[in-house]
Amino acid sequence: MMMNVMEFFKSLPKKKCTKCNNAIQEQADCYGNICEECDHPAR
Repeated sequence: MMMNVMEFFKSLPKKKCTKCNNAIQEQADCYGNICEECDHPAR
């Protein structure tokens, strides 16, 4: 039996920042792999 599409996406592991390894709050149009904290312009 095939998995429901929503169940599939919910079962994926959280995306993690490549710099600090913290979980990234994903957005629909976000393909980056650095969190907002590490990517902040003041850093």
